[in-house]
Amino acid sequence: SDHWGGFPALLQAQLGDAQVIALDLPGNGALYGQASPLRVPDMAESCRTALRAQGIAPPYHLLAMSLGGMVAVDWASRFPDEIAAGVLINTSLRGISPLHWRMRPGNWPWLLRLMLQWRQPLRCEEIVLRLTSRRHAAGTAPAQALLAQWQGLRETHPVSAANALRQLWAAAGYAAPSQRPKVPLLLLTSQHDGLVDTRCSQRLAQHWHTALAIHPHAGHDLPLDDGCWVAERVGAWMSDSWN
Repeated sequence: SDHWGGFPALLQAQLGDAQVIALDLPGNGALYGQASPLRVPDMAESCRTALRAQGIAPPYHLLAMSLGGMVAVDWASRFPDEIAAGVLINTSLRGISPLHWRMRPGNWPWLLRLMLQWRQPLRCEEIVLRLTSRRHAAGTAPAQALLAQWQGLRETHPVSAANALRQLWAAAGYAAPSQRPKVPLLLLTSQHDGLVDTRCSQRLAQHWHTALAIHPHAGHDLPLDDGCWVAERVGAWMSDSWN
């Protein structure tokens, strides 16, 4: 959850009195010692359990990216009464988009390098940043500062290689539900996402007849590359939808 950086504060500023809560999936963040589920529905169950444990009752508004977007889709599909609305950022679903869109083939060698260098924190974070951001060019001061933060997070809350592979397996295997979730949805995507083809979000929006906004130059980690744009789009959509 710390990888959201300053984005929760930007979102909070747009949503006023709403309570913004960042959740960790098992195997990540504060839950790094747990085994990551091999199934997306089990990840959704973990989120539901975490909120109940904090005494936070539904309905919830979900904002989720990539694998988290799959978790949000599953949650909204199986428990629509718990979800008031959802924002899905650069996500993809099997059955809607082909594999080579869901993970651009040019990134497969980089993922292999990532696995082979898993015990080298800085090198791993450099690869992750290369794959997910277009704003933070290698060697620049902003990139170096961000990498130092990420390296610190990796050292205090390390994601194991086994959990990373389990999460990839869960993402690859999760298929789109037979019907669109019965909740309001907004899809956000990056035109120059180097990890997941932006056509995944575009096709999903067409298939589900839902709202879509496209960022012209950000990378896969859209909240990192332009958190203000994301927060503004969410705030405007919420205002238009509920006023």
